[in-house]
Amino acid sequence: MPKITLAGNILSASQKFDNTEAQLLLGQIALNNGSFVEAFNFFSIAAQSGQAHALNMLGRAYEKGWGVPRSAPLAMRYFEAAAIQGYGWAYFNLGDLYLAGDGLLPNPVKAFECYVKAACHGVNKALNMLGTLCETGVGTQLPDKEKARQYFLAGAHVRDCWAAFNLGRLYMQEKDQFTAALWFEASLAYGYPGYWSFIHQYLIQNESQVFRKIQGRVERLLLKFP
Repeated sequence: MPKITLAGNILSASQKFDNTEAQLLLGQIALNNGSFVEAFNFFSIAAQSGQAHALNMLGRAYEKGWGVPRSAPLAMRYFEAAAIQGYGWAYFNLGDLYLAGDGLLPNPVKAFECYVKAACHGVNKALNMLGTLCETGVGTQLPDKEKARQYFLAGAHVRDCWAAFNLGRLYMQEKDQFTAALWFEASLAYGYPGYWSFIHQYLIQNESQVFRKIQGRVERLLLKFP
């Protein structure tokens, strides 16, 4: 497996741990605790193994500025190195970089291609992004609502809450509140507190009786998992 030379030689090779997975775990723990410099150091060491997950996490550090100045070109470098190994999340992260153009020239067409590859490598979240791009026409020739619906449906079937929400939203636009409610309700089972807060705010803007039961369920979820 190819080795990647890290910019700045943050840590010497003699400081490597034997277990890359342990380094990644320690880095994630540090990240969760807000210790960004420590997390960056662990990800830097892990990435010297050339392992795709480690390269992707180091790319994320550069993308987000976790313990290091933000650098989209360096983030792309590590994402590409992980993507070559078929790592789906690296393709997804490349798609985000190309779509946002934050520190790089935006390239929606390339973003769409990366999301397709991410979906093909098992990243369910990419299906929702593909649906969004098809709906808006960004990265595609023209908006295509039916193709967007197909992507959202595929994402919903593999338990992506945002894909299920967007599928319901399309039915709302078509005045089919009953089908919309079915998808909104289904999305709750594989959502999370941030998502539940979002859909709660969305639903309370609609006074239809069809959504009252879902609103109540969302409120109970938020109380249980604040």
